Amino acid sequence: MVQLSVNLNKVALIRNSRGHDYPNLLKVAQDCVSFGADGITVHPRPDERHTRYSDIQVLKDNLDVELNVEGYPSESFLNMIEETRPAQCTLVPDAPDAITSNAGWDTIKHEAYLKDIISRISSWGVRTSIFIETHHALIEKAKEIGTDRIELYTEEYARQFAAGNKQAVEPYASSAALAHSLGLGVNAGHDLNLDNLAWLAESLPSLDEVSIGHALVTDALYLGLRETIRRYQTCLGKTESNFLPKGG
Repeated sequence: MVQLSVNLNKVALIRNSRGHDYPNLLKVAQDCVSFGADGITVHPRPDERHTRYSDIQVLKDNLDVELNVEGYPSESFLNMIEETRPAQCTLVPDAPDAITSNAGWDTIKHEAYLKDIISRISSWGVRTSIFIETHHALIEKAKEIGTDRIELYTEEYARQFAAGNKQAVEPYASSAALAHSLGLGVNAGHDLNLDNLAWLAESLPSLDEVSIGHALVTDALYLGLRETIRRYQTCLGKTESNFLPKGG
């Protein structure tokens, strides 16, 4: 079954806006897990405007689910990954001042650079994933570089789906099938929501994980966190017996 990893950057942004520890990021993460999230994702950026590097160890030490840490592989970021050793590290080609992720890696242009970084991260026992677009040559090169997984950048799918074009999923399905045939795991993320998630999951049978933050946190303002996670898991074809922890 597809794993739902909840991205908590927007929760951290709310916390930071008042200069206090409320809402507490760990408490929200633990609540997400108790409500049925399969994992937690965070994406610390250099200015620490939402998730901070100091959050990572706290989350790693106190969660019983997979922690996925996204980011640009600067030396400070890599040092943090080596120290904390989350379950998964997703490499994203963000500029330091990026508002949000807006492109995948050119794995051909950056082959040597990424190969070295992935080798380092893998030596720490951390699963690697590369944020990538749907060009087959880039996915084939990702395999050569040595990553464990790719994360398909789904903004274009979400944009076209919202305009009524359900066929926009086809390049993603083709890319996921290729990656799966190469032995790569397949994740997906960016602008996924309650409207477009079910069709993506249905169309990508080899999908391992989705990472969703902005839309999920926004939906929680109206629906509450528990109900929101239930609805996202329903989009992934699960019933509560599939995702709620025992006693949850």
